[in-house]
Amino acid sequence: MTAYLIAQLTITDPEGFDVYRQAVPPIIEAHGGRYLVRGGALSNLEGELGRPRIIVLEFPDKAAAEGFYNSPEYQEILPLRLNTATGSVVIVEGTV
Repeated sequence: MTAYLIAQLTITDPEGFDVYRQAVPPIIEAHGGRYLVRGGALSNLEGELGRPRIIVLEFPDKAAAEGFYNSPEYQEILPLRLNTATGSVVIVEGTV
């Protein structure tokens, strides 16, 4: 079953975050993932927005999404994101 990694972020250090943003795509691709949403303008229809930046990644399954997140390559660059943005990251299984 397809799995989606969804991040809702507030960027606190745009220059530092750009280093992370450039480093992460090959790691995502190596685990069979791809971007569906990468930032972009938000139109709030209901409720309160949690964070101003939303990223949605699609993976073949939950194991691939977890493999990406837990991989040594991602764990090496994760501090770049943690030091330049705040927010939440979840994995959800589903179909489109």
